[in-house]
Amino acid sequence: MSDIFSKAKTPAAVAKALRDNDIQFVDCWLTDPRGKTHHITQDIVTMDEDMLRDGIYMDGSSIAGWKEIHQSDMLMKLDMNKITIDPFTAQPTAIIFGDILEPDSKKPYNRDPRSIAKAAEAYAKKATKADAVYFGPEAEFFVFEDVKFKSSMFEQSYSLNHTELPTNSNASYADGNLGHRPRVKGGYFPTAPVDSCQDMRSDMLTALKAMGVPVEKHHHEVASAQHELGIKFSTLVDCADNMQLYKYGVLNTAHAYGQTATFMPKPVFGDNGSGMHCHQSMFQGKTPLFAGNKYAGLSDMCLFYIGGIIKHAKAINAFTNPTTNSYKRLVPGYEAPVLLAYSGRNRSASCRIPHATSPKAKRVEVRFPDPTANPYLAFAAMLMAGLDGIKNKIHPGQPMDKNLYTLPEKELAKIPTVCGSLREALQNLEKDHAFLLQGGVFSEDMIQGYIELKMEEVLRFETTPHPVEFDMYYSS
Repeated sequence: MSDIFSKAKTPAAVAKALRDNDIQFVDCWLTDPRGKTHHITQDIVTMDEDMLRDGIYMDGSSIAGWKEIHQSDMLMKLDMNKITIDPFTAQPTAIIFGDILEPDSKKPYNRDPRSIAKAAEAYAKKATKADAVYFGPEAEFFVFEDVKFKSSMFEQSYSLNHTELPTNSNASYADGNLGHRPRVKGGYFPTAPVDSCQDMRSDMLTALKAMGVPVEKHHHEVASAQHELGIKFSTLVDCADNMQLYKYGVLNTAHAYGQTATFMPKPVFGDNGSGMHCHQSMFQGKTPLFAGNKYAGLSDMCLFYIGGIIKHAKAINAFTNPTTNSYKRLVPGYEAPVLLAYSGRNRSASCRIPHATSPKAKRVEVRFPDPTANPYLAFAAMLMAGLDGIKNKIHPGQPMDKNLYTLPEKELAKIPTVCGSLREALQNLEKDHAFLLQGGVFSEDMIQGYIELKMEEVLRFETTPHPVEFDMYYSS
């Protein structure tokens, strides 16, 4: 939350803060099931105490996967605890996050991702002795200077370009080719001039700070034109909000530089893809519940949490890896965490236990999610899987402290893997979702609606000819 709103917790206080700081517009944000933010911009003259308290009405039928047209009226209840300033608008504009309610009952809409995330947090407090669940995502992204794509009946094509790409080592430029660029898998993490985006990433962090997101660092990633910003961990819903601001800040800063950012997990063939490793922990007051005297300094509670993640991984893939492109990243050979195992400090395992300097830093890092995930749904699904593990004391088995990428085939065959396609993930979600229904967090209606929505993408992908098929089969 921006400093000017840090003490404004009531509609009256927020209305006063908006007036006192000469805010001209208020952007009311919501998130659709796919994870995309949408907004309604209200002139400041409408944002009085009554509207801030009662919310604003909107058309739910215009959001994919939500209401049909005869049920379209929805209520967006504005959250006084999540307000910030938009650093990209020409006129002073505040952003307020909203929750979607049914207009008659005023109950949370069961397909609203942010409401589901809030319900997951509440359920965790009831189901365990934890009063705080923390998430810390590490989202990677690519930045390009020129992107072209087309998908039609008679043409399927795309092209990507950036001066950092190794394909430009012999390109001709008006001022000459200066030659400094990362090689394939060589982007982690040389200084300038090989790293050409230092200033852009610094401006991205500056934008995030301006929006009240606590930041830590930034660096170049392994692939050419690939980057990562570091933000601090926070409670589940707040962290999911921050991830939406993270994406907004990255996309708009790149745009201001005349470049274009993407969170596609695998836009480039043959180089590393973009993940969103998620650090997770639980606390009771100041007591870290994941710290103990078991393997790697973990508690039984943490081991059971990991057991739940591993058991339900193929179902939660539908939320943590929700695109057809996600599964072009989840293949062996590119540091992709495809093997469902856990280990201390071992980055080849899908559940890693990072080295910690104190019990308070004990956590599990789930490495298979990617940044196309809807953060509210992905975080909630992982939490519900972990809570199921705690409830049913699901032990994850023995840790794997070897380099899993170099295991013999016979040994490798014994280790379960994440899904290989979005279709497989949705099929697993269909079969295994009872754990998500606990506490009324997810609903059967929401899960079935989500599966239907994502199957539209699967069918379009599976029925569209791909350029590589022409290369492999045209002359067959």
